[in-house]
Amino acid sequence: MRIADKIGTRRPFFSFEFFPPKDDAAEQTLFATIETLRPLDPGFVSITYGAGGSTRSRTVDLAKRLRGDAGFDVMAHLTCTGATVDDLRGVLRDLRSGGIENVLALRGDPPRGSEGFVAVEGGLRYANDLIALVKREFAFCVGGAAYPEKHPEAVSLDADLQALAAKVRAGAEFLVTQLFFDNARYVEFVERARQWGITVPILPGIMPITNYEQIDRFTRMCGATIPASLRAELEARRNDPQAVIDLGVAYATLQVADLLARGAPGIHFYTLNRSPATRAVMSAMLAARRAW
Repeated sequence: MRIADKIGTRRPFFSFEFFPPKDDAAEQTLFATIETLRPLDPGFVSITYGAGGSTRSRTVDLAKRLRGDAGFDVMAHLTCTGATVDDLRGVLRDLRSGGIENVLALRGDPPRGSEGFVAVEGGLRYANDLIALVKREFAFCVGGAAYPEKHPEAVSLDADLQALAAKVRAGAEFLVTQLFFDNARYVEFVERARQWGITVPILPGIMPITNYEQIDRFTRMCGATIPASLRAELEARRNDPQAVIDLGVAYATLQVADLLARGAPGIHFYTLNRSPATRAVMSAMLAARRAW
């Protein structure tokens, strides 16, 4: 089913993001996670590309397995990185043959070691170009990425919103945000997006903290910030891994409850292929049975 048609049909609406496993052990971990999260009935699951599009074939294979064998509605990530237009068409045809109806169209990160993004000869430079290609030649439901604290390469939030509006004009039917830890950033971002004429649903992306060093690294890479009060609490627990996890789950639970109460259309969880933290947050939400 097309994700744009599902968003808003039920509340709360949750989705989970996974990445393709690199070896047999990682695959076992992933599918154990999927089985644990399956009873939570996600609206969809998404499958990422590796850095630089390095897991393209594994992304397609996993997306097809989760759609065909597990019966999930799947959103496959697709990036411009290292791919010609003909390459992209081939991936899209392969996804279509596997019953995939949804794509998250991204520019992608520069290849490791590169100072900036450079399109390959015969490739695409911007996410809106990829979105336009998919909408022009295929029947996928297409999502795009949004950045509540602006894309790291954008010169300003308004410049980033201008680029986001171009994605929507090109055919993006919903947006999924980068992770964030200050809900005010998301609320303000959505308000500004609406002022730019961006009316599609904007799903907030949430990553429960399970490792302080890891989340510190992630946020430095993607331009997200950790509020000073949260960072202080994490610092106080950095030598107690379980205490960090407990804090991360509690913080994410409060974040999710507040976002839903403020009208967010759903929550997209970055799971890192593991289930306990996401399951704990979701279980708390479902147990509360609040009328979001």
